[in-house]
Amino acid sequence: MRPVSGKQVSEDVPIDLALRPKHLSEFVGQQEVKENLNIAIAAAQKRGDPLDHILFCGPPGLGKTTLAHIIAVEMGVNIKVSSGPAIERPGDLAAIVTSLQSGGILFIDEIHRLSHLVEEKLYPAMEEFVFDIFLGKGPAARSLRLKLPRFTLIGATTRAALLSPPLRDRFGATYHLDFYDELAIKLILKRSAAFLKVSAMEEGLEQIAQRARGTPRVANRLLKRVRDYAQVMADGVVTKEIALEGLSKLKVDSIGLDDIDCKVLRTIIDKFGGGPVGLETIAASINEDADTIMDVYEPYLLQLGFLERTPRGRVVTKPAYEHLGLSYPETFQAQTSLWNQT
Repeated sequence: MRPVSGKQVSEDVPIDLALRPKHLSEFVGQQEVKENLNIAIAAAQKRGDPLDHILFCGPPGLGKTTLAHIIAVEMGVNIKVSSGPAIERPGDLAAIVTSLQSGGILFIDEIHRLSHLVEEKLYPAMEEFVFDIFLGKGPAARSLRLKLPRFTLIGATTRAALLSPPLRDRFGATYHLDFYDELAIKLILKRSAAFLKVSAMEEGLEQIAQRARGTPRVANRLLKRVRDYAQVMADGVVTKEIALEGLSKLKVDSIGLDDIDCKVLRTIIDKFGGGPVGLETIAASINEDADTIMDVYEPYLLQLGFLERTPRGRVVTKPAYEHLGLSYPETFQAQTSLWNQT
């Protein structure tokens, strides 16, 4: 089979940015989200209005930032990018929103991490397009209301449950991004291989797609590392055999579990009898951040059905035992059902 051919990328364009699609027609997967965005963009352009505020939810690496930039391109407007932790004070928010152009887009990643003071200042900016600032202190203090250009706020979050209801309700549209199927990941890998000028066989890309955890960011990262392995240890072509060897060196198994995933599962099994056990205890046991486990590793383990959340904590399921080659305790199933009911 012929390798996937590559095309030239301008040297002054960062590779990671070049991998991102620029238009909705180039964006692979998330079909329902794309259709709704197409309708919203077309309607807004027909009216000559900015888009309603948009919230993207879902695990990291699924394309929330990419979609925000695509919307800016499709609408033909500028976009300013920031994140919840970066906007520490109301003055930081004021500097950003007052510099927006009419119809422009403000993208805030990890918006659930905004401070309460900043969030309260965001409410009138989103609803009335005004920003209130206070000058002076004490009896001489006075308020000044700044009029803002009409803009679109696009928020992205990996933890939708942490958003306050007042903030969540101010978004006109909320879209949840799901994990991608293997076919979509393979199409993304073909596109990325072309931009990276990687010669790759179909079978080689299939092996990477199977281990990409349904996440484009993971797929592109694995493709780059397998490319490196192919260039150093072979003739530069990503074949099935080279892909398997490279992925084995990265300790990525047949369904995409890496060393940390297996460590989480084995820790619960070996140290806590399969669970239930709390997230903080798991994090302390493997010397990993609890938020990282919850945001990065846990969603995929839950999707595979390898992990369950019960009122008493996390529990490893029978399929996880079987995947790790361990025997599943016969009495465990009845206990898990009881924990879920209490």
